[in-house]
Amino acid sequence: MARFSVVPSGDGSSPEGGAGPVTPDAGETLADLLAQAARGDEGAFGVFYDRTSARVHGLVRRVVRDPAQSEEVTQEVFLELWRQSSRFDPSRGSVLAWALTIAHRKAVDRVRSSEASRGRDASYGAAAVDVAHDHTSEAAVGRLEAERVRRALDTLTDAQRRAIELAYFSGYTHTEVASLLSLPLGTAKTRIRDGLIRLRDTLGVTS
Repeated sequence: MARFSVVPSGDGSSPEGGAGPVTPDAGETLADLLAQAARGDEGAFGVFYDRTSARVHGLVRRVVRDPAQSEEVTQEVFLELWRQSSRFDPSRGSVLAWALTIAHRKAVDRVRSSEASRGRDASYGAAAVDVAHDHTSEAAVGRLEAERVRRALDTLTDAQRRAIELAYFSGYTHTEVASLLSLPLGTAKTRIRDGLIRLRDTLGVTS
């Protein structure tokens, strides 16, 4: 994955029009680096990118799947992080959780956009051909199964459902789920495990 490069506006201004760059210290935290980036320090943002890009790209890749689109979305994420660096509020969570939240949102947006485009193409094609009976039956079964799963999810507690959705529908690792929900890793794993057990029992799945 190519290293992110900030392209300043035409007048060379930073996100807040701040002072020139200062060489980042190796011991600085992500919050420190982002604060420097908010003052226009591209060097600090470059270090921030180096420390976070693997996690961000990994999350995007799990959601988007397509390698080329994942690269594009990752670059979009860091461009937004650069532009929004001055708006980060440390009282609402860690820098990494904030970055991953933006990454997830953009990845989901890309997937939805791609699916909408494929849906339009499929609809156009379907208008010109007859739909086979077995295809119709499979689609009906699929809808029934999806509705069954949705009803099963409704039996979970809010905490269990949120953890399950993040882990299995949004592509987050258990560690990332814990970070996003501000929970100890063990607690996040317990919620996911208990939720899966309850789903299994509700759906009548036997191991």
